[in-house]
Amino acid sequence: MNQILETQKNNDEKKKFKTRKKWFKFQLFFSTSIILISIIISGLYFYNLKVKENLSNRLIDNYSLSKLYSNDPTTNEKVNNETNSLDEIFCFIDIPKIDLYYPVFSNFSEELLKISPCKISGDFPNINGNLCIAGHNYDNSLFFSNLNKLSIDDEIYIIDNNNVKYIYYVFDIYEVKANDLSPIYNYDKTQKTLTLITCNNFNSNRIIIKAKQKSL
Repeated sequence: MNQILETQKNNDEKKKFKTRKKWFKFQLFFSTSIILISIIISGLYFYNLKVKENLSNRLIDNYSLSKLYSNDPTTNEKVNNETNSLDEIFCFIDIPKIDLYYPVFSNFSEELLKISPCKISGDFPNINGNLCIAGHNYDNSLFFSNLNKLSIDDEIYIIDNNNVKYIYYVFDIYEVKANDLSPIYNYDKTQKTLTLITCNNFNSNRIIIKAKQKSL
């Protein structure tokens, strides 16, 4: 009788062991699949990001603003080929303190934002108003990721289509909610103001950099 019970017990233990083994294999397969999928998705994300960064760098390296606005048909065709006819370049933004230098597109769209910062409102630097430029924050060195390192009185340069450099001094740094448009519409109408906007990825707010143009 004891032998029968012992045999039954051993059989039950073997069944439990096989069940645990199958469950472990399933967990291992599932976890490995999730890791592989995550690696693939991350790889594609960073690959696409690198492609966009390279395009932005080529715009910087190969063309000056004077060429971008040239009347030479050959030059214009070359620019259109380089940007895939996405849009015109409005200006360049240069912030030496954070080693930032990018072309700024004249219009705003999600696709353009993936390539370089975009003007979302405002007029040319030498006109009173509020020139607003938005850029992605990738939490690295790309685009507007390092705007949070700026301080009051830091210099920001805007280079227009005539290669004229306008100097701005930071006078305010703050955050607003994602749906708060006041940084765009609230400004001194007698001043030449520059507003830079990017995301704070930790709290979903918007980081706002306000700067005033130095008199020429």
